[in-house]
Amino acid sequence: MAYSEDHIALAAEYALGTLDADERTQVETMMAVDTEFAALVQAWEFRLGPLNQMVGLVEPRPVVWENIKAAIGHAGAPQAPLVLPETPAATVTPPPAITDDPEFGSAFDPEPAQPSEIPQPAEIRRPPIQPRFGVNDSTNMIALASRVKRWRGIASAATAIAAALLVTLGLQIYRPDALPNAIRPKPRIQTVEVKTPAPALAPSAQYVALLQGQNGGPAFIMTIDGATKNFTVRKVGAPSEPGKSFELWLISDRLPQPRSLGVIGADDFTARPVLSGYDPDVINGATYAVTVEQAGGSPNGQPTSAPIFTGKLIETVPPASGSTPR
Repeated sequence: MAYSEDHIALAAEYALGTLDADERTQVETMMAVDTEFAALVQAWEFRLGPLNQMVGLVEPRPVVWENIKAAIGHAGAPQAPLVLPETPAATVTPPPAITDDPEFGSAFDPEPAQPSEIPQPAEIRRPPIQPRFGVNDSTNMIALASRVKRWRGIASAATAIAAALLVTLGLQIYRPDALPNAIRPKPRIQTVEVKTPAPALAPSAQYVALLQGQNGGPAFIMTIDGATKNFTVRKVGAPSEPGKSFELWLISDRLPQPRSLGVIGADDFTARPVLSGYDPDVINGATYAVTVEQAGGSPNGQPTSAPIFTGKLIETVPPASGSTPR
C-alpha cells in the first residue's frame, strides 16, 4: 500500500518520539489495524535506532523542571473572557418649542397649541462582530500548523541522520575500533603477487642401466634424466622374435607388484616419460627387467613370462653443486 507524505511523516515522528499524546494514540491505533503501516514505523525505528547508540544520556538541569512547573501553573490559571467596548447611544436634542407672539397672538394656529410628542430616534443596533477567520479557516490553520510541525520533525530527523552518517563515516575512516561490531568495516586484504625470476637451469644427474641376460652380453641400455625422469631405451644386442614384443618392467620392494613401463619399440631408441609419477628413491633402487610378451604387450598388466634381461641404475653424471669451486 502506498502511503502519503503525511503518513510517512507520522511514522518518522513516532519513531523520534516528538508526537503528543493524541497523535501517538492515533498512530498506535493505525499500527494495530494496519500491519503495513506498523512495518513502516518499524523501518523508521530501525533507521533512527543507531542514534541512541551514539548519543549518551544527558541529565537536565534542575532549573528546567522548575521552569516547566511554572509554565504549567501559568497556563492553568483561568483567563478573563475578551469583552468588546460598547459604543455609547447617540443623544438627540429636541427642537425648540414654538410659542405665540404676545402682540399678535397665535398667527399660525387659532387654537391653543397642544403639546406634541417628540419622536424618539430608533435604537441603533451594532452589527455583530464576526471573527476574522471562519470555522473552515480555523480548521485549515490548525491543519497547516500540524503539517508545519510534522515537516519540522522530518527535517530534524533528516538532519540527525545526516549527522550520524557523517560521524559514522569519520569513525570508519579514522577510528573503526570505536564502532559497534554490526557496522564496523571489515578489514581489507590485499593480495600482492610477487614474481621472482626463474632459477638458472643446472645440469641434472644422469643414470644408466645395462639390461643384460645370463650370458653377460648387454641387450638394452637404459638412460634416465634425474630432473625430468624421462628415460630412453636403446636396443643393443637383443634379437627380435616374430609375433612377440619386448616389455620393460620396474620391480621394487616398495611396490606390491611389478609395474609396466611400456613396450620397447622396434626402432633403436624408445623414449618414455612414465617415470614422472614415481619417487626418486623408488627409481634409483629399483630393478629394471625385460620380458617377452605377445605382440602389443601383456594383456593383464602383469608379466606372463620370466625376465630375460635385468639391470640396475648407476649414476654417470653427478648433479651440479650450488657452490662455486674456489
